[in-house]
Amino acid sequence: MSAQTNRQSSNQSRRPFVGNSVKSGGTGATIEATAKGDIKRGVNMIRLGVWKAAGVILVALGMQLFGGLQAFAQQADVAAQADAKAAAGQEARGNLAANTLSLPAPVKPRGILIKFDVPGAVNGTYPAGINSLGVVTGSYTDANSLTHGFLRKPLKGTFTTFDIPGDVNGTNPAAINSQSAITGSWGDANDVGHGFLLEPDGAVITFDVPAAVAAMIGTYPVAINSEGEITGIWYDANFVIHGFLRATDGTITSFDAPNASTRIAQGTNPLVIDEFGVVAGIYNDVNKINHGFLRARDGTFTTFDPPGEIASQFLFVGPGVLAENPQGVITGTYFQSISGNPFGGNYNVFVRSPDGSFTTFAAAPYPPCCNFSYSSGIDPAGTITGAFNDPFSINHGFLRAPNGTVKTFDVPGASTRPNQGTVPLGINALGVVMGYYVDSKNLHHGFLLHPKL
Repeated sequence: MSAQTNRQSSNQSRRPFVGNSVKSGGTGATIEATAKGDIKRGVNMIRLGVWKAAGVILVALGMQLFGGLQAFAQQADVAAQADAKAAAGQEARGNLAANTLSLPAPVKPRGILIKFDVPGAVNGTYPAGINSLGVVTGSYTDANSLTHGFLRKPLKGTFTTFDIPGDVNGTNPAAINSQSAITGSWGDANDVGHGFLLEPDGAVITFDVPAAVAAMIGTYPVAINSEGEITGIWYDANFVIHGFLRATDGTITSFDAPNASTRIAQGTNPLVIDEFGVVAGIYNDVNKINHGFLRARDGTFTTFDPPGEIASQFLFVGPGVLAENPQGVITGTYFQSISGNPFGGNYNVFVRSPDGSFTTFAAAPYPPCCNFSYSSGIDPAGTITGAFNDPFSINHGFLRAPNGTVKTFDVPGASTRPNQGTVPLGINALGVVMGYYVDSKNLHHGFLLHPKL
C-alpha cells in the first residue's frame, strides 16, 4: 500500500519551528452508533494528551490511543476497576486516619534530577520520548488549551517549539530516534489525525495510511527507529485498529496480527520498532484477550503471552506500553490473578528474553491491597524503569537494576494525592530516565533523572 505523502520544503509555508530557543437500552444499531461516537470523542481527548474516565486521569505513555480507546469501548469494566481500586485506597486511607497505617514517605531520587517545563506550558508539559543523546520530545498545552510540540536539548536545556502546518487541533510528538528525527500525529480542522515526520534539518513530511483518509478517523505514528522506519496505528471506517509500517522511501504497509479482533476499538497495536525493522506490539482477539506480537520485516509474526494477560491499559496511569532494548529483551505489564485480592489481583512487570522465557517482578509489593507495577522502558544494560500505583493510589517511579534490585523514587514536588505523583516514561542508552510528575494542582511537569544505582 503506497503512502499519501506531503513533503514541505524549506521555501514553502511550513512552520515546524515557531518559537525561539529558550532556556529552561436502544437498538443494536443505536448502541453501535453511540459506541462509535464515544470512541471518536476518545480520539479527540487522547490527542490532547489526557483522557478522563471514571474520574481518573489517564495520560498517554507513548502508545497514545489503543489502551485508551479499548477502555473507552469497555467503560463499564474500567469503572468497575476504578471503583475497586478506589475502595481499597479509601480503606487504606481510612486506616491511615485511624493511625493503623502510615502513608509511605517520599523517596528522594539517587543521582542528578532535572525538572523542566516548556516556556508557555500554562496547562502542562507532557514528555513523550528521549533518544540516546538525551534529546527529549513531547507536547505542551498553552493558556488556550492548544497542544504544541517541543524538543529539549540536553546540554543547556534549551527548548524549540513547533507546530505542523494545518494542525488546528494540535501537534502531538510520540517518539524520537537517535538522529533526533521526530514522529507523531497532528489533528486537522475535522479532528482527523495525520502522521508526521520532522527531520533533523527541520523539513516536515506529513503522511496518511490511504484507507485511514477514507475513514476520516486518522493515522497515528507511535515509534521510529534509527533508520527512520515508522510504525503506528490507523482506524478504518468501523473503528477497527490496524498497524502500519512506513518505510524510509515513504511506502506504507498496513498489517494485522493473526487472529486479531475486528470489533470496534479492537485490533492490532504496534508499540515499538527496533533497528532490524521488527515491530513489537499488542493485539486483542475476539474474546477481548490481549496478546503480544513480534512482526519481522518480511511480515512473519511471532505471538507471545506472559504468565497472565498482557496489559493494554495502565489503570490510574495511562495506556500500556511495551519496551525493547537492542538485545531484544522486551518488558511490559501483565495482570496476575490473586485469590482473595479485593481487586482480583495485581499488575506486575514481565521481562521476555529473546529465547521466549519470562521473568516477572513487582516494583514494591507491600500491604494492604492493590499495588500495581507498570514498566515503561529498558536500556541496553537491562535496567528497567516504570511506575507503580501504591495501595494509597499514589504513583511512584522505580528502577530495576540488571541484578534484580528494585529502587523506588519520587520527584520532589510530586503530589501525594490519589492518582498523582511520579511517572517515568522511558530510559535511554545512557541510563537517563525521562518522565513526568503531577503536582498538587494537577499540572504535569517533565523530569530527567541521571540515576545512581
